[in-house]
Amino acid sequence: MEIWINPACSKCRSAIKLLDAEGAGYTVRRYLDDVPDEDEIGAVLDRLGLEPWDITRTQEAEAKELGLGDWPREADERARWISALARHPKLIQRPIITADDGSAVVARTEEAVRDALNRTSR
Repeated sequence: MEIWINPACSKCRSAIKLLDAEGAGYTVRRYLDDVPDEDEIGAVLDRLGLEPWDITRTQEAEAKELGLGDWPREADERARWISALARHPKLIQRPIITADDGSAVVARTEEAVRDALNRTSR
């Protein structure tokens, strides 16, 4: 199991605390330092079953500067959105946990973290 975090994020710290309390084995990826490339973002989106606009932090200043609120949210624009996330990783929603069963969750709640734990053999 891997968790993408921003250490400054309280939701990320809460997710790590819960994983530790449950004795889960996981790898931390500080995605602002170890930026995922377009292929990795696409793969995580497939595991999440989501589109890039679903995991984009559109209220961030960078998103507003890019005008993401006006970008079309349709299949033909998917690559453009993924490219923006790779160039501006701060826009990626966090934390994201990739479970051992091939799925992933945006783990912003305790329930989502527990869902990932249930999908992973410890």
